[in-house]
Amino acid sequence: MPRGIYARAALILVFPVVFLQLLVSVVFIQRHFDGVTRLMTSAVNIDLQFLIDTANEADTAAQARAALAPLGQALQISTALPAPAPPATDINPFVDLTGATVIDTLRSGIADLQVVSLEDRGRVALWVTTRHGLLEMDLSRRRMSASNPHQLLVIMVVMGALMTVVAYIFLRNQLRPIKRMAQAAADYGKGRITPYTPTGAVEVRAAGMAFLDMRNRLERQTQSRTMMLSGVSHDLRTPLTRLRLGLSMLDDAEAADLLRDVDDMQKLLDAFLDFARNDAADNLEQVVPAAILRDVLHDAARIGQNVGLAGIEGPERAINLRPLAIRRALDNLVGNALRYGTQALVGVSVTERAVRFWVEDDGPGIPPELHEDAINPFVRLDPARNQDKGSGVGLGLAIVSDVARSHGGALRLGKSSTLGGLKAELIISR
Repeated sequence: MPRGIYARAALILVFPVVFLQLLVSVVFIQRHFDGVTRLMTSAVNIDLQFLIDTANEADTAAQARAALAPLGQALQISTALPAPAPPATDINPFVDLTGATVIDTLRSGIADLQVVSLEDRGRVALWVTTRHGLLEMDLSRRRMSASNPHQLLVIMVVMGALMTVVAYIFLRNQLRPIKRMAQAAADYGKGRITPYTPTGAVEVRAAGMAFLDMRNRLERQTQSRTMMLSGVSHDLRTPLTRLRLGLSMLDDAEAADLLRDVDDMQKLLDAFLDFARNDAADNLEQVVPAAILRDVLHDAARIGQNVGLAGIEGPERAINLRPLAIRRALDNLVGNALRYGTQALVGVSVTERAVRFWVEDDGPGIPPELHEDAINPFVRLDPARNQDKGSGVGLGLAIVSDVARSHGGALRLGKSSTLGGLKAELIISR
């Protein structure tokens, strides 16, 4: 079965038409065409039997030929007595649809029939035994078979094809709104808001309105979450700032631990906001993926991080991305790689269907059975990673996964074949 809705609809439309035409053709040829041929041949049998009886009633062969000549001319049947040697067996071409019916009817109506030849498509030749020898009779095939009913078949096929085309045009107009809705849904899954107006049949319009309502509810929910957490951020930053000012008045030895706690709280708050905000104000832009990767490498070199280039594959063409979200995701991956390892490699691969960023490290890695858990928010895999270097709040990979999903992609974890640690791949659908 075809996979596309257009192909399936065309199959549902064309198959009954073709099947009906084949059924009508077979029934017409087998019932009507063969029946008419049998009746016409039976009528000709009367004329043939009359010529045979005339030949048998003559006293000599010469008298028989003299009697058959005017009768054959009147009946439009050529005769020869005695006849030349006939074929050994009946001749019935394979492509002759009614040849078998003609031969069977002739044999059932003429007792002394020896051989029938249908080698010439337009003539019928038969040899009959008489008292004066073998009699050959030859007549037109039109007298025994109905003319080919190609007019009916041609009209049926042409009209069937014409009506199929007309029906397909109407069907395509009904299926087009479904395709448009599917495209709008796919674009929304990639973070794009495509204008869409429900059209088509009542059921299709209802599905389109349900999709628009769902998209609007998701947008309102995302905006509400962002606004709520922005307010929480503002409310929490103020007491944190007061705590920092108060601790600055204490001795350094006494305030060091408390300042570290305040810094941790600030980092946790920033991580919560990054996860909740998901770059709501970051619009799609035409950017070159390799340029984003080079900015990451440049900034890493400025602050002395051990980050190298793993490779840039594919054409360097601008595509639709959220550059701030991609940059934040790569920064999180690089930060995780250097937190649990000593070296990181970054790379990008661009194909016609997807863009793939990857970050590798030489750390302890994550066991395959924990990859799914590692992407979940607020999950810290203490046994799998080095806890001495800080584990954060467990939102780093969750933020990257959110960025990937907002682009219609995914975050995939694996083992680095180059450095031996974790390999995180940010895959974005185009």
